[in-house]
Amino acid sequence: MKRFFFKLFILTVMLVGLPLLGIVLANFPVQRYLEFPPHTQYVHHAPFSWNVFAGYTLFILCFAIPLLFTIVKSFRQINIKPSPLYAFPWWGWLGVITGIVTWILAWTRFSWFAGFQPHTFTPLWLSYILIINAFCQRQTGRCMILDHTRLFLFLFPASAVFWWFFEYLNRFVQNWYYIGPRFSAWEYFWYATLPFSTVLPAVLGLRDWLLSARWLQQRFDHLKPLRIPFPKTLATFTLTLSAAGLAAIGIWPNILFPLLWVAPLLIILSLQTLMDERHILSGPFAGNWTAVVAAAMAAVICGVFWEMWNFFSLAKWQYSIPYVYRYHIFEMPLLGYAGYLPFGLQCAAVGNLLEKV
Repeated sequence: MKRFFFKLFILTVMLVGLPLLGIVLANFPVQRYLEFPPHTQYVHHAPFSWNVFAGYTLFILCFAIPLLFTIVKSFRQINIKPSPLYAFPWWGWLGVITGIVTWILAWTRFSWFAGFQPHTFTPLWLSYILIINAFCQRQTGRCMILDHTRLFLFLFPASAVFWWFFEYLNRFVQNWYYIGPRFSAWEYFWYATLPFSTVLPAVLGLRDWLLSARWLQQRFDHLKPLRIPFPKTLATFTLTLSAAGLAAIGIWPNILFPLLWVAPLLIILSLQTLMDERHILSGPFAGNWTAVVAAAMAAVICGVFWEMWNFFSLAKWQYSIPYVYRYHIFEMPLLGYAGYLPFGLQCAAVGNLLEKV
């Protein structure tokens, strides 16, 4: 427990304090970064660049192509005997019904529903969480809701805090912003916190279902181990580099905006390595990539649903990303979906930490 709170303290100080310290040292006006609710657009994003777009594309493909090739290859080479399925639980059907009804209400504009129209995102995702856990129950006879109820319930408040960190970091790069009805500061806090609380239960619930897939286990359990020489030296260097990047993220947001998605993960991994703890990459060090692949896939799949349900919602977000803002799928530019890959690992890392509390 002491180690958990120590890591949480270091992570909080770095994520909250360093970006603010950077803009103070750069003599930028602090008030605009602390505006609540955030409405002012003060970051001027760089225009689209083919060179940068091509560079990011090649970098992403270096990771994505081997993963996709291995997944496709697994379907061709592995013969999996079908496992017996359990009954689909009644509460899963409840999630299907409430999900369909809420989806219809979210994308329509009935006058009698106008007062509730901005608040459909939370029931949509609660329905999704029920359905995913129901599929997991049907596949394995176990699910987080029934077998790890305490952790499942704890994930909701933890998820709200978790995503508020990203909202705070976004103040310094302004890669997304919200449109729709205007709320007071108190209303904005509560109306935002409710959907934020569904992020971790959704991603980790889907991860658990993917982990039950035999093709995933058989293909990614015995791959080449990841070898990193001098891990503690690398962890110290990574922690230092992450700290410097976070301090500069508000000064050069057009260049350092990817740190929003990778810096929290790098900090957690570095601290766990320095404290000789198991972490999300401990499996790959032993040649078992299943948990990493499942977490990344879960975030990408959830990301597609986030962006799809956001597209026709009344209260929604839009993006403004430097250099690569083109070829949209819903509101998200194509390369933006790559951010869900490290985000999934962050969700898994946080979930693993919470399991030990």
